Amino acid sequence: MPFVFQWEQRPGATAEIDRVIVLTDGKNRLEVAPSLGFNAYRWQAGGLDLLYHGPQFFDEKRSTRGGFPILFPFPNRIRGGKFSIAANETLSLPINDPANKNAIHGFAHSRPWRVVDQGARAGVAWVTAEYHASVDGPDTLPLWPADHRLRVTYRLLDHVLRIEADADNPSGKSLPFGLGYHPYFALAPFGGPQAYITVAAAKRWELVDNLPTGKTIDLGEARDLRHGQFYAALQLDDVMTNLYTFAYDPQEQLGLTAVIQHPSGTGMLSLWTSDDFRELVLFTPPHREAICIEPYTCTTDAINLSAKGIETGWKILKPGEHWHGVVELHLAN
Repeated sequence: MPFVFQWEQRPGATAEIDRVIVLTDGKNRLEVAPSLGFNAYRWQAGGLDLLYHGPQFFDEKRSTRGGFPILFPFPNRIRGGKFSIAANETLSLPINDPANKNAIHGFAHSRPWRVVDQGARAGVAWVTAEYHASVDGPDTLPLWPADHRLRVTYRLLDHVLRIEADADNPSGKSLPFGLGYHPYFALAPFGGPQAYITVAAAKRWELVDNLPTGKTIDLGEARDLRHGQFYAALQLDDVMTNLYTFAYDPQEQLGLTAVIQHPSGTGMLSLWTSDDFRELVLFTPPHREAICIEPYTCTTDAINLSAKGIETGWKILKPGEHWHGVVELHLAN
């Protein structure tokens, strides 16, 4: 069967907003919910369900609790929901993290996105959608220094999911931003608690109450995944940094930074990222059915740390400037 692009209605749903996008060739399948922040909540390849989303995912409309959430214009937390953009000007964001102390995960994940391109040809299907703050989240414009726009393309190939991001500044002011992805990788295909996790990170950010102090520190035995550890031993909610690569693809300019492997060696999911994804957040959800290995372009609270002269990966686009980044997921089984 050739790859196709199609719309489907979720079972039991009636509203147009509940339609989902399906890319498939019968062996590979990607399901995407534009109404939930363009979340690719299901990816199937090799007969396996590779992303976790809970049974109440659509009913709860909590787009950061499963699938492949997109975090923009900032990932993770901003301390107290406040940051300065000028000597006498401070912006305040809604306090919405679990501790009810900080702002978390930006605006784009909770808004409907607009599909702007789609298609299929031999060996690949794709869909592109856009989140433009002034169009899709105008109520957030007073909360951020400038209007912002992000286009994301999902490309589904045989045993490969490629995610391309294009951010640009459509405003007349400087645009600060960070981009993160919060994928929930299902553990069942890789042996559940015996899944073997390997991550190419040499340091981590020192955290106090989930916020970086500004220092990077040694990993410590419990968090050192450079030579792999079984999932059963892991309890993680950490921001890893000083990434290197296990392998590098010079043609695509992508580095291999993390691997989830079945203990038998019969299945392996690998994460490849372009250079600007300089941090990885590692999180083990309480339900223990998934692991989150989250590529970020910056650390948590980067906008405040960078104002102190700390190198965080925080980006600033001048009016009309553009940024591009790529993440690829490869299944071998």
